[in-house]
Amino acid sequence: MRVAVVGVGLIGGSIGLAARERLGGTVSGWSRSRSTLERALELGAIDRAGDSLADAVRDAEAVFVCAPVGVLPDVVREVLAAAPEDCVVTDAGSTKRSVVEATVDPRFVGGHPLAGAETAGVEHARADLFVDATWYLTPTPGATGVLFERLHRLIRELGARPATIDAATHDTMLAAVSHLPHVFANVLVAQAASALGEDGERMPATGPSFRDATRVAGANSAIWTDIYLANRDALIEQMDGAITRLQDVRAALTAADPDAVTAWNDAAREDRRRLLEAQLAGGPLYELRVSVPNEPGVVATLALELARAGIDIADIALYPTPDNSEGVIALWITGEEPAARAESLVAERGYPVARA
Repeated sequence: MRVAVVGVGLIGGSIGLAARERLGGTVSGWSRSRSTLERALELGAIDRAGDSLADAVRDAEAVFVCAPVGVLPDVVREVLAAAPEDCVVTDAGSTKRSVVEATVDPRFVGGHPLAGAETAGVEHARADLFVDATWYLTPTPGATGVLFERLHRLIRELGARPATIDAATHDTMLAAVSHLPHVFANVLVAQAASALGEDGERMPATGPSFRDATRVAGANSAIWTDIYLANRDALIEQMDGAITRLQDVRAALTAADPDAVTAWNDAAREDRRRLLEAQLAGGPLYELRVSVPNEPGVVATLALELARAGIDIADIALYPTPDNSEGVIALWITGEEPAARAESLVAERGYPVARA
């Protein structure tokens, strides 16, 4: 596998290390900083440093664009203009709509690995960074099936768990579970700091809840300013919902209503239990084999429809006929009930499907 990484920092460097170690692949890299490229070579994150972006991606089978969110659409377009026609191009941005909506090329599949560290830079890259991590894929309906399958398989081989989702749902969900917590962390530390006053008194002892809740406060502005702005509409909607909930609690406290306060606290415990159960749910794998025509977007459309129904694809494989007129998509689904729902959804679209 010939892999190219555009942007060789923590994520790009970790992709390069994992591709070399786990795939035996060759990795070319490009960065605007020559010193970063030289450091990536020293650390073994890449085999070759491109003289230019076009040089780095010229013979790649897969390109990972690990640039800041604010410049992703432009960099992805530049990569697509230089990459081979049979190359899949993806990104690692924390927001997806801006880059997906700006890119109509069927070779592009949006991506977002849920992996990272408190530190940045290629010197902190690790080959095991993605092991057991969820890696979101946001294909457009026109994405090439063969390239989508290649990327899906490649991500699994890097150690991650690919999950297909549409870009809008991704951004709404991340606004709630990632971007809003960062906002709250910033607010909490500002609130606590203002409580100290102007006299420089010592911070009183705090329990682990404050440290845990504020761990991400003041995250790298070079990354997070772009994320906040790129996803600002979804983030504002989540902030409005949080403000409404805070006002409800405030009203219960103002009224000194113990029943309302107890109900609010008990509801939070139940919500947390449901979230944990949903996150930890698993089960046996079931294989579905779907016969489809060789038409653009069939694989991506099926994957997105299953994702919208809450059905995760654990793995995927394509088996085309010799003349490439049609083929079979093998889908592995976790859990008997999701597999049964997937079988029904696929059949409703008119595709012959069998549980292997």
